[in-house]
Amino acid sequence: MSPRAAASGLRLVQEEPPERPLLREAVGARLRRARLAQGRSLREVAGGARVSTGHLSQVERGLAEASSEVLRALCQALGLPMSALLRAVAADLAVLDLAAAPAAASAPAPVSALDAVVRAPTAVQARAA
Repeated sequence: MSPRAAASGLRLVQEEPPERPLLREAVGARLRRARLAQGRSLREVAGGARVSTGHLSQVERGLAEASSEVLRALCQALGLPMSALLRAVAADLAVLDLAAAPAAASAPAPVSALDAVVRAPTAVQARAA
């Protein structure tokens, strides 16, 4: 705090950058959008996925983490490929990343060990080939 602000009794408030959503929140939001776009109720989708309505509600609101088994069941109940869900979630998070750091968006992306891991085929992809 500057001496001038301290003398006047004013406190400077430093703005915190907005928190990015947790993965479970982004996944839940996308699941809810898909369900609502189909005009389906929580009860209907939860029944199709064999999970409780309360659990689906918590997953959609980002309050509960969905296991991979539950995600698969929810995607099947919605007729939504899991890969499409995950791509949409990744796109949502990427948009938030770009909005949070506009200067970094124009810089070339660094090549890292993580990039190599992401580009390497997985065991699932190898089995499918």
